[in-house]
Amino acid sequence: MKFIKFLILGTVFGIVMAKSEAFSWFRIQEMFRFQAFHMYGIIGTAVILGAIGVALIKKFKLRDISGNPINFYPKEKSIMRYLIGGTIFGLGWALSGACPGPMVVNIGYGYLSMIVVFLFAIIGTYLYGFIKDKLPH
Repeated sequence: MKFIKFLILGTVFGIVMAKSEAFSWFRIQEMFRFQAFHMYGIIGTAVILGAIGVALIKKFKLRDISGNPINFYPKEKSIMRYLIGGTIFGLGWALSGACPGPMVVNIGYGYLSMIVVFLFAIIGTYLYGFIKDKLPH
């Protein structure tokens, strides 16, 4: 029962992804081929809302669900790590037609081939966790 709010939030997220067509392989490929503005509009809206959310968290010094302060630590300015990480993420997104959120929505819609993509995303997450201490951060 403790995690029911996360189940509800995930369900709402899935509905929004489905209604906005953000889970659609066709829409994602349109974006990567610069054929339509649809996905850029969705991503741009998310970036703007995220920036507003971060600004509100900082302004009102909000705390997380456990009561701990939410901190935004400055990161080392290194463009190379963003280029490498973005390239890996972008290639996976372009090749599979889904990033982590839409991947699960596609499975829910019955596109069972996305289970393979999901499994490799899990493997990649564990692989990163295994080697992260050896990587420059």
